Amino acid sequence: MGENKNFEEQNKLPELKLDAKQAQGFLSFFKTLPHDPRAVRVFDRRDYYTVHAENATFIAKTYYHTTTALRQLGSGSNGLSSVSISKNMFETIARDLLLERTDHTLELYEGSGSNWKLVKSGTPGNLGSFEDVLFANNDMQDSPVVVALLLNFREKGCTVGLSYVDLTKRVLGLAEFLDDSHFTNVESALVALSCKECLLPMESGKSNDCRTLHDVLTKCGVMLTERKKNEFKTRDLVQDLGRLVKGPLEPVRDLVSGFEFAPGALGALLSYAELLADESNYGNYRIRKYNLDSYMRLDSAATRALNVLESKTDANKNFSLFGLMNRTCTAGMGKRLLHMWLKQPLLEVDAINSRLDLVQAFVDDTGLRQDLRQHLKRISDIERLMHIVEKGRAGLHHIVKLYQSIIRLPYIKGALERYDGQFSSLIKEKYLESLEVWTDDNHLNKFIALVETAVDLDQLDNGEYMISPGYEAALGALKAEQESLEHQIHNLHKQTASDLDLPLDKGLKLDKGTQYGHVFRITKKEEPKIRKKLTTQFIVLETRKDGVKFTNTKLKKLGDQYQKIVENYKSRQKELVSRVVQITATFSEVFEKLSGLLSEMDVLLSFADLASSCPTPYTRPDITPSDVGDIILEGSRHPCVEAQDWVNFIPNDCKLVRGKSWFQIITGPNMGGKSTFIRQIGVNILMAQVGSFIPCDKATISVRDCIFARVGAGDCQMRGVSTFMQEMLETASILKGATDRSLIIIDELGRGTSTYDGFGLAWAICEHLVRELKAPTLFATHFHELTALAHQKPDQEPHAKQIVGVANYHVSAHIDSSNHKLTMLYKVEPGACDQSFGIHVAEFANFPESVVTLAREKAAELEDFSPTAIISDDAREEVGSKRKRECNMDDMSKGAARAHRFLKDFSDLPLDTMDLKQALLQIGKLKDDLEKDAVNCHWLQQFF
Repeated sequence: MGENKNFEEQNKLPELKLDAKQAQGFLSFFKTLPHDPRAVRVFDRRDYYTVHAENATFIAKTYYHTTTALRQLGSGSNGLSSVSISKNMFETIARDLLLERTDHTLELYEGSGSNWKLVKSGTPGNLGSFEDVLFANNDMQDSPVVVALLLNFREKGCTVGLSYVDLTKRVLGLAEFLDDSHFTNVESALVALSCKECLLPMESGKSNDCRTLHDVLTKCGVMLTERKKNEFKTRDLVQDLGRLVKGPLEPVRDLVSGFEFAPGALGALLSYAELLADESNYGNYRIRKYNLDSYMRLDSAATRALNVLESKTDANKNFSLFGLMNRTCTAGMGKRLLHMWLKQPLLEVDAINSRLDLVQAFVDDTGLRQDLRQHLKRISDIERLMHIVEKGRAGLHHIVKLYQSIIRLPYIKGALERYDGQFSSLIKEKYLESLEVWTDDNHLNKFIALVETAVDLDQLDNGEYMISPGYEAALGALKAEQESLEHQIHNLHKQTASDLDLPLDKGLKLDKGTQYGHVFRITKKEEPKIRKKLTTQFIVLETRKDGVKFTNTKLKKLGDQYQKIVENYKSRQKELVSRVVQITATFSEVFEKLSGLLSEMDVLLSFADLASSCPTPYTRPDITPSDVGDIILEGSRHPCVEAQDWVNFIPNDCKLVRGKSWFQIITGPNMGGKSTFIRQIGVNILMAQVGSFIPCDKATISVRDCIFARVGAGDCQMRGVSTFMQEMLETASILKGATDRSLIIIDELGRGTSTYDGFGLAWAICEHLVRELKAPTLFATHFHELTALAHQKPDQEPHAKQIVGVANYHVSAHIDSSNHKLTMLYKVEPGACDQSFGIHVAEFANFPESVVTLAREKAAELEDFSPTAIISDDAREEVGSKRKRECNMDDMSKGAARAHRFLKDFSDLPLDTMDLKQALLQIGKLKDDLEKDAVNCHWLQQFF
């Protein structure tokens, strides 16, 4: 209850207090602001903030959850709905708008009356000057990236020029590639780069293609910002980059000249992010070519299906892979790197093994792991601190934080030097050699010496960050003068006390205030004793309840001198602090490399900690190149599901073997674990390629360049895309983008339409995946008829490519025949599922008995006509083989549809109103028609 009250206290509505004149001035200013539906404009009124017009309604509904928070400013038609916000609430709103949502920008105005000016603005991609508000009390989890796209449509598809800027890491990137009509490459680039905002030229919104692109941006949670077409220009681009980028101009010119459209996109980014306006950016950026094929590609559907990133709806942190794997110790740096790694899994076998070797070293040596993690807990967010230093916004406390991190390095080095396991040469090459160089007298030891001479470290315990007086002669002289004056004032205090015959401090007090500076003070009780002397020798300043304040010319003179010295001392301190900050900025390169090394160590230690602390430990996977080897996971588990408290997880094997079981059709009851099984395979492969141990007993993985997932209905209905349409769009991007080096996970395809259409689509898609794409696939389905794919004989269609490598699996369930009770066993076993469990599940859900009985009857009727009866059961292989040869799948679907029509026509006959002769005549006619149609359909002939 206390907590709740506290929250209410913090976020209580401040009172909106404006007099009529102020209100009138503000209203006239507010009318002059240009209309921008995305901008949330906040006005700083010193003790509180306000928002107005539609912003006020939005804030009231979204954050106060009521419109009673609205107040009216002004009256009648000029009135403006307004809402006031406390400082805490403003921070909450800023964090939500810029870090969580992607549909608004934020502007902060300062001023009064009719005179206001914009002092801060930020967007989800460019947090700009709001960083201090957003990360005052929180780690920075993710460094936002802004992307700009320039599209060129041609007959063969679309060439995309892409450029991006990461404002935290100060990196610019360029890429150019062909893309299909679904923008699959753009989507995987947006996911891999953690893009928060995307710039597009204005006119591009009209065409159909661009609507598809807008949908992709929405799906990836990216804010769309349209800019004038003339900003996407390359004039002066190389000169501008010459100012921003470290190093010589030639390589930059060569890099840019290799692209046709990407430089235009980069031009738009430079002007949008105003990089050239801030001189602290000069010479501090790096530029690189971004290659789409350097990492495993994931689209937004796959990141959702595999729960890669956290979501607001997660019941606990272990719901997502990021939440489960994030055991990092450093402040912020490690988290951000893990975020990036999860969206950029590796493809090079050696690079993956190098990460796995380090994780194994940390898993095997518990002492080393615990020591290093202890030391990393003391490391601040070096990357962000240096960002603040380079921007020239740092204070002495930032420098001290860097210093306190750097002095931990010898301990980290010592722990690593003590390691003598099988990977000691790798540890040396990866960590020790670099640490050795960076901590020598030419690098970070120089920085340590700077801080130890410049900063008064003894004052830190009192929470004061001061430059040490010994750092500079002039500062030392001022300090000495200040102390000498303090001494003289103290002596004068003693002298005056004895002159007035009052005890020191108890009787005659010496006060220091802002109004009068140094003054003497006595209580009102003492005053009559010395009244005579007071009026003749002193100047009385004020008489109040707490006593009488007075001074004399000597004290006034000393006090004024003291005040002046303190002012000089402060301004000299300020100058020296900015000098120390400037010197610290010269170490940026070493700090940048160091933060990279420490965050990488932090993430790998985090993997090792996860692998060894789980109740069933994780194991190291064997990795093979993508064109050789199979995917064999023995005793695999889903890491996020097994981490839930209520779960007793049942492990399963998965063997995707080329030419045998490369394509697996998985059938079985709902809730039997099909979805979890197919997702866990994707998650295990993703984890392995990120460089982590995985929840398996034993695993061999052939590297995958892409994971496609089509799982569960999407959440796009709000834009008028039906569930089925969404499903088809996702499947289309799989059919276009997958290769034999990808992994495909499909769950319940074809449910959003009629049974025959859905089954037909599912069959056709399966066949295409097996014959054309040859990608390893896990296909979970309700259509038991699909299991027939595994028994296709090659002689059916002489020209068709053969169907090989299809295997059937099912999730097992036990039905007690006496009471029809269903028990899930959660085991995946070879072979097709022999029956449908839908009705048992309905029984589970306590459907009325009459409904269940009717369902059984209808299902039995249909199953008599279903192709399954003839095909999928291996037990009837002998009979079946002849029939299978005669009927292909197309034949079967047509036949079954015709039989269905026959049954429907029969059930529609009004038998109760017909006499027997009429009835027999009609039925005879229906039968003859069916027999005629059966001439061209082998499948129907079996009924005659």
